[in-house]
Amino acid sequence: MFQALFIRAVLLLPELPSDQPRYTKPVGSAEVKYFELLENNSHIIYPIIAVSVVALIAFGVIAAWRSEDVDGIAKAEMKREVIRQLRREVYGLTAVRLATLLDVPGGKMLKLLEEMAEANIVESRTDTSRVTTWRMKGLTG
Repeated sequence: MFQALFIRAVLLLPELPSDQPRYTKPVGSAEVKYFELLENNSHIIYPIIAVSVVALIAFGVIAAWRSEDVDGIAKAEMKREVIRQLRREVYGLTAVRLATLLDVPGGKMLKLLEEMAEANIVESRTDTSRVTTWRMKGLTG
């Protein structure tokens, strides 16, 4: 009984400056300085990473759009061929059909047709089955 009281008294005594602490945190692999840097500045670092990722994605999309641009002479030649094909087919053609006839990728053909529509050269009609037909403006009533 006396021994139990003695042990409790020793445990309740304040630590003396010369004594080593009773418990020390073990050194682990998580005690690295850059972990502390990330944890302390996470409110700054993670938004910067998110904004830079969004900026890289936007840059990639813009670069992909610009890579599909056609130079002026080739674009004029393609427009002339589109007009020639649309004059043959009075009731119009789809963009896919025009792309296969002229051997042009579908995205470029659609972009070219939209430019021609803005210039009031062609017009588009979409039917109930959602098929868009492009035709020359003013050829039919």
